Amino acid sequence: MAARKAVEHELNRKRILEVAREQFVQHGYRDVSMRGIAKELGYSPGSLYYHFREKADLFSEMTAEDFLQLDRLLEEAVRTSPNPGRDQLELIFLSFIRFGLENKRSFELMFLIQEPGLECYTAQSKMGSYEKFLNAVNESLQVINADRAKDHLLIWVLFLSLHGFVSFYIHSAQSYEDIAKLADLHIQLLLRGLT
Repeated sequence: MAARKAVEHELNRKRILEVAREQFVQHGYRDVSMRGIAKELGYSPGSLYYHFREKADLFSEMTAEDFLQLDRLLEEAVRTSPNPGRDQLELIFLSFIRFGLENKRSFELMFLIQEPGLECYTAQSKMGSYEKFLNAVNESLQVINADRAKDHLLIWVLFLSLHGFVSFYIHSAQSYEDIAKLADLHIQLLLRGLT
């Protein structure tokens, strides 16, 4: 029991997730092992298994935390918007783009990793997060164009447009601040099409 407590104090889940995120992005899911993550951390593989049963559990928890962070940003956009409707939509869209460009590694693992069989570990978090996006956008659309709010395919297209913008810049050295004006222009064009 004392050995486990010592390991827990020395190596925490947050640090493991940080290093694992870097490894997954750099090498891809398939080429990352618990042994490799442990080596990068300077610990034995057993110390990782104390925190996570297997690599898939680690990946699942990592992406679930990332989706939770995105969800919180979207909820904050809805809560802090000066008024529902266009302003709220603008803030929702901006929050999504900003999250993606300020958390490039996370965004890539959440949405862009293409590994067979891995979807089952991210599907629940991904669908839950999209459902929150859909509801927030739907609520705003009700105010500015109720007919458009009924069109769930339109909301999916809006999501794809934001996703595509982030995906285009995700491997560039440019930060969110570098392309903030482009992001704003992109969002203004989307909003113009909705009114």
